[in-house]
Order: sequence, then structure tokens, then C-alpha cells
Amino acid sequence: MKSMSDHYSAVQLRTDRWNALQQATATLVREPSGRPAIASVKRIGELFEALEVIEPYWAFPGLAAFDAMRRQFEHKNYDDLNFSVRRATRALASGAYRRRTIPLDRDDSETEENEDEAMLSPEARALSKPYFEVLIVDGVSDQQARWMRSNMHDMRRTEDGFIYEAVVVPSLEDALIGILFNHNIQAVVVRPGLTLKSKNELPILKRYLNRVGDDEDVDALKPEEYGPELCRLIAKVRPELDAYLITDRSVEDIAGMDLGLCRRVFYNQEDFLELHLNILRGVQARYKTPFFSALKEYSKQPTGVFHAMPISRGKSISRSHWIQDMGAFYGPNIFLAETSATSGGLDSLLEPHGPIKEAQELASRAFGSRQTFFATNGTSTCNKIVVQALVRPGDIVLVDRDCHKSHHYGMVLSGAQVVYLDSYPLNEYSMYGAVPLREIKHQLLALKAAGKLHRVRMLLLTNCTFDGIVYNVERIMEECLAIKPDLVFLWDEAWFAFARFGPTYRQRTAMNAAANLRAKLRTPAAAKAWEAQCEKIDADDHEALLNTRLVPPPHARVRVYATQSTHKTLTSLRQGSMIHVNDQDFKGEVEQSFHEAYMTHTSTSPNYQIIASLDVGRRQVELEGFEFVQRQVEAAMSMRRAISTHPLLVKYFKVLTAGDMIPESYRESGVTSYYDPDQGWTDIWECWARDEFVLDATRVTVAVGDTGWDGDTFKTQILMDKYGIQINKTSRNTVLFMTNIGTTRSSVAYLIEVLVEIAKELDELYDDASRMERLSFERRVKNLMVDFPPLPDFSRFHPAFRADDITPEGDIRTAFFLSYDENNCDYLDLNGSVIDAIESGREVVSASFIIPYPPGFPILVPGQVVSREILAFMRALDVSEIHGYRPDLGLRVFTEEALQKLLKQNDKLAAE
Repeated sequence: MKSMSDHYSAVQLRTDRWNALQQATATLVREPSGRPAIASVKRIGELFEALEVIEPYWAFPGLAAFDAMRRQFEHKNYDDLNFSVRRATRALASGAYRRRTIPLDRDDSETEENEDEAMLSPEARALSKPYFEVLIVDGVSDQQARWMRSNMHDMRRTEDGFIYEAVVVPSLEDALIGILFNHNIQAVVVRPGLTLKSKNELPILKRYLNRVGDDEDVDALKPEEYGPELCRLIAKVRPELDAYLITDRSVEDIAGMDLGLCRRVFYNQEDFLELHLNILRGVQARYKTPFFSALKEYSKQPTGVFHAMPISRGKSISRSHWIQDMGAFYGPNIFLAETSATSGGLDSLLEPHGPIKEAQELASRAFGSRQTFFATNGTSTCNKIVVQALVRPGDIVLVDRDCHKSHHYGMVLSGAQVVYLDSYPLNEYSMYGAVPLREIKHQLLALKAAGKLHRVRMLLLTNCTFDGIVYNVERIMEECLAIKPDLVFLWDEAWFAFARFGPTYRQRTAMNAAANLRAKLRTPAAAKAWEAQCEKIDADDHEALLNTRLVPPPHARVRVYATQSTHKTLTSLRQGSMIHVNDQDFKGEVEQSFHEAYMTHTSTSPNYQIIASLDVGRRQVELEGFEFVQRQVEAAMSMRRAISTHPLLVKYFKVLTAGDMIPESYRESGVTSYYDPDQGWTDIWECWARDEFVLDATRVTVAVGDTGWDGDTFKTQILMDKYGIQINKTSRNTVLFMTNIGTTRSSVAYLIEVLVEIAKELDELYDDASRMERLSFERRVKNLMVDFPPLPDFSRFHPAFRADDITPEGDIRTAFFLSYDENNCDYLDLNGSVIDAIESGREVVSASFIIPYPPGFPILVPGQVVSREILAFMRALDVSEIHGYRPDLGLRVFTEEALQKLLKQNDKLAAE
């Protein structure tokens, strides 16, 4: 039996314990005597003990059925035990218990094998009523718990849209464990009799209590405060859940208490029907999909098509003799739902008043924003919408130099003066990390010293980065607002949409941090902290400001935007994205300009299927996002452990840890790795709560240089061409494996199997290699793992594109459009004329964005001086796709004459 330390989560532990119990009972039936039987009996007893502390948090198979199986074991009814355990285990694995009652006793009228849920058609699965579980928190006896479960079960009606089972736990701590352990729970009923402490001492379950945070002093609570406090804590760790408080306290006592997101308070009643109806109504509020439902209804209407879409209703396909295969491949519904109409129950994305408007409001609730807007052409467009809506020509914007190219193009469109921020480099793996807070504060303070702080408009950062580096979002905003109280923040969360639905991850999302910050700034403690800081530090003492953890003034404005590629990490069709807003000045200052920017970049013919998928994807994350994100993290952790502990794999592959990807000075917690072969799993909550940067566990970066292949070759020629494994990001000597909410344990197992096969082949090749072949292999490895080129920082803008040499901001728009005249440009060969020009003392200035894929951010922008370091890095690039660079012509640069002419024009304007 696996040790408990082998499991990252209790969900994994439960699954493996049931599977082990099934195997042990089957072995006992096959070999009922002798040493194997003795070993099996001992193991079954241990497994029952292990499951005994886990099962009270789940409705299936239920405590009564679990106790019945244990009695079968004690009475040596091994055949019946094996039958019951097998049925329970198969139902848990397939989810069959969610769709029908699973009898666990032998009955001739029942087939022994469970129906294979995976074989059900989507139509059949859609017809069944969704299942969930309700957690009732009350310190009652076992008999009373059975009575409550029975009463809740008796409330079921045929017209109900959902079915549920009840789970009863006694204490506040058990409730918190339950909602973080059991992903089936959709509602919590908090009754007056709950106690405080859990009697469960299983470490892997108690670890869930860390998710509540160290700032929660529940021990100081009075018994009558347990219920309201639990409602508040539920809102903190699982805000999507519905909480219902049943209390015997007066209305006046309850009215002034923080009940979190408590949906309703019941006073001294045992009206199970009313509670039942409220529970169903609460789940229905999350289940509803306004636009998807409207589109389905529209597709059923008999419609005459007299508009500009021949494909609508599928007519142009069904009447064709040559493209019938398209209709056969996609099926009829996608064409029945294809239309350019905005009436007939549908809506307009550009001016939503009906189901699209409602769908966006539901998405806003789900993602914790004040406003949410859908986009059907990707986050690249979302980024440009936000930048154009907020940034005016001449505004200074601090931009992560390694951000996606769409932000750089947004700077061109808006006419911003750009200050590029350098991330810390990871030279050994040819990738960048993230921008240190000290660098951001340094640039803000430099602009303040130069008298330009009033022109600073926005800070733009990527969270998380392509490689999984995650910022401490709340701390960055607090300290920046201490310097510039009205600074606007744009967080590119293209790869982080899923984070809202994991308690550990949520704390580092833009919308969660914005909500926390707004609440914090309203407190008397915030005013006192600001006053103390003002007394201690002079506002003009930049060195002290740089070295102090700053707090924002109470009058600071929280202005936060997040753009998310929903399609990248959640359920949506390609290009489905969202813009989330929590801006205190949105209504008064931004709404009109945002609308204009949205109209500028949004198609007048948006794809309705993408909008519908965003609507359905929102429903999914509100109802099962917690479960899916939990499984996503578990899959990544399993991958990390499997590669790090396999004796053959460690010869050629190294999973990069937080210690490898984040310098020690940014890891206050001291956590270096999420898994250690000697000590087991690290609880990541502490580092996610404290450190300046953390590593997203779902992004598993593996160094492959010891195989002798560079990252791109390993990706295309080995993983993709030979084994059909798709990945996206590579560097000179690494590949990135990303888990998502669709990743299964089988997928991880296949990947490990493939890596083992590759490692075995490498072993065999090396064993059979000649001396010269071995030397060649070792030389390739050294080139990849030792002789790596240093990563360049942003050099600077040429003086022709800068207002002065005091601060580094540059006019990227002027440089961009200057290159439209070919007479202003020239091409220089990377291996010849560029080197000669730099050596001769000429300032070589890029006329284009130079963007290697991956990773997709510019290493040169228009107007930037080409440094020796950048040139060396470009020559060492090993990717096949570099946008903006033409190998046949060379690097596109500005002529010296064009730059001198622009400098004279600038001098003339300055003189005037």
C-alpha cells in the first residue's frame, strides 16, 4: 500500500484506497487460504481503517453502506464483500452513482457490472439530472444525522431539475475540510448545533485547514458565533458555494454580522421543503446559461433565411453535391445555430441588452469582477481594447518587456510613452522570469524625481508568465499605489483564467486582489498604517521608499483590469476570451472610451458559437471548476513526482523546481520544491501567501539538454512526430508540459511511459556508440547545458524617440510609423554588416518588432538600439519562427539619415 506521503491530495488518497481495497478483496476471493489470504486480510483491515476517516465527508457509498461492507469483512463474507467493493469502486470511477442508484448488495434482479458511463452518448448524459451533494453542519447524533438525511431525501419531486444527497458533519473545521475535500458539494446548510473542532487527525485532511489562512482566529469565537463565522469562511475559500444559515438568534443580532455570501438565513425552523427549494434555486442560478439556452431555442425555430449567411440553417451544405462531408463531420446543430440575427431571442455583442448581457453579468459574478466583457477574437484583442480605452497619447506606461506582442502593438495604437521593465533572467534555461517589485518601484520613483509621475498611467504585467511565474498581485498593487495612488493596473492573465477556482491560486488573481484591496482600504487600520508610514518616511526619500514595504493611502483608487484567454485554460472554443474589470472610476471616467475601444476592435459579426461556449464554460467553473482545477494540479504534481523519482528519467530529464526558476531572494518562505523524494509533498499554501514570486505547479518545465536535443527538436521530432504528444513552449534546453482541466491521470501515465522509452533508447544508443559518437553527444550536451548565451535586458530607445535622457520612456508609435517609408529603412546581415556597424560606433536601431515563437514576445521593438548582447542572443536563437526578421534580407533597421532627420525635427519642435 502506498504511503500517505505519496499522495498530493486526499482525493487521490481516497481513489487509490478504494482501488487497493478492490484488488485486496479480489485476491482474497481467489486465494481464501494460506499466506496470501493472511496478507490480504491484514491489508483489507488497514484499508478500512484508512477509509473510515475519509468517507464521512462523502455521500456515496455512504456511511451505512461502508459499515455494511465492514461487517461483511468481519463476518468473513468475502464473496459478498468483493461484490460490494467492486460495485462501489466502479461507480466512483465512472460516476454512475451520480445518475442512478447503485445497489451494493447481491440481487438477482441487478446485473453485476455497472453500466459503463463512458459509453453513454452525450445526448443520454444530457438527459439525466445533474447530481450534487449538500453539506449539513450540525453536532448531532448518528441517529439524528440519518433523520436529517432521510428528510432531505424525501423532499425530492419529479419536477426537480437536480438531485442531491446530504452529508452531515459536526463541526466548523469538519465543514471546511468537507468543502475543500468533497468537490460534489454545492451547498452548505449551517445549523445552530455545530461545534468548533474536528476530531479527525488525518494530516492530509487537516492540511486543508491551512487554506483558511493564518489570519483567522477561530479559537476566540463564542459558540453562537460559529455559524456566522463558517458562512464567512465559506465565502473566502469557496465563494461559488451557496450557504444557508439556520439560527435561533434574533434578527438584530444577525443583521450586523459578516455572513460572507450567505444566500438566506432561516430562523428556528425545520421546514425541509422550503430549504430544499432554496437549495435547488441556488444551484439553478449557477446552472443557467442565458445565451446558450437562447441559441438552442433559436436553432429549433422554423426560419426563412433572407440575409447574408448561406451557411445558416445548413442550407448551402445540404444542397451541395461536393461538401456533404462537412455537414457529416460537424452535424446539423452547429449550422442550425449559425446566424447573423440579433433578434428572435438572441442579442448583439456590441450592444447587449438580452441574453448576452445576462451571460456577461453571470461571468462577472463567477470571476469576482465588477464588469465582464466577452471577446470572440482572443486575448490579443482584449489587451488592445483595454490599452486603447485607458491610455492617451503621451501617457507613460510601465510594461513588462516580456509581455505578449499584443501589448506592444497596443502601445503603438495608443501613442503611449513606454518604459520597459526587465525581468530577472534564467540564463541557464534561456528564459526570463518576472519583473521584481524593486524594479517597478525604482522606475516609478525615478519618474517621480523627474517630475513625470502625473503622466504615469498604467502598469502592465503578465500573470502568470508563459513559464508559470506568478506575481504577488496584491502586494505589488499596494506598494505601487503608495507611490502613485491612481495608477491603473492591467494584468494579462491569458494563462490564468482557471486560478479563480482553486483557493490557493485565487489569492494571486487580479480580481481577488482588487476586491481585497478595496475592502482593506476602507478599514481604520489602513488609515493608521498610512499615517504611521508618513511619519516614519519622508515622501521624497526615494531610497527609504525603495527599501520599505509600503502601504497605500486610504484615498488610493483601485483600478484593475484582467484579460483572460478562457479558451486556453477553461472550456471555450478557440479565441473565446474575457475582460474583467474592477475599477472604481470605470463608470465616471472609462466607460465611454472603453465602449469606443470595444467597438473599434470587435467584429460586427461575432461568432455565436464562441459566445455560447463562454456562457457554458462559466456554468462549468461555477459548478465544477473547483474539482477540475484540483485534478489539474494533482495531475501536474503526479508528473513532477514521477519524473523526479524515476532512476532512469533523472539521467536525462530534470523537472525545474521553484528553486530553479525563482531566485532565493524572492522566496521568503524558503520553499524550493513542491516535492522532495525524502520528505514528500510541500504544502504550497505558505509560499503562495508570502513569497514575491511563486511557481504555478500546473506548468511543468523539464530540462531536456542532457538528451543532446534542443527544446525545439525534442518537441517536434521526438514528442510530436514520433509519439503524438503536443506541447507549445520550448526554450534552448527545456520543454514545457502544461496540465489543464481536461488532463487525465492516463495522459500523465502515457507521457511518463514515453519519456521512459526515450531514456531507454538513449541508453542503448550510448552503449552502442563509438568513441567519436560519444564525444559528439557529450559536446552537444555541453553546448546546451553549459555554453548558454546570456539573456539580454532591454537596451534603450534611440534619442530620436525619447524626450530626454533622464528617464527611459520611448515613443514607440513614432518609430513604428517611421518604418512605413522604405526610404527610412535598411537591412543588415546578422553575421556581418550588423556586427561591422556596431563595431564602427554606429547606433543600430531596429525598425521592426522582432518576435521569436516561442515564446511570443519581442526581443526588439521599433526604435530600440541593438546592443551587442541582443545581437549575440539573436544569433544563438534555435527557433524556426521569428516574426519581423527576414533571413534572406537581414535585420530591418533605420538609416542614419532618417534618425538624424528626426532628431532635428524634435529639436525644432522643442525650440518652438
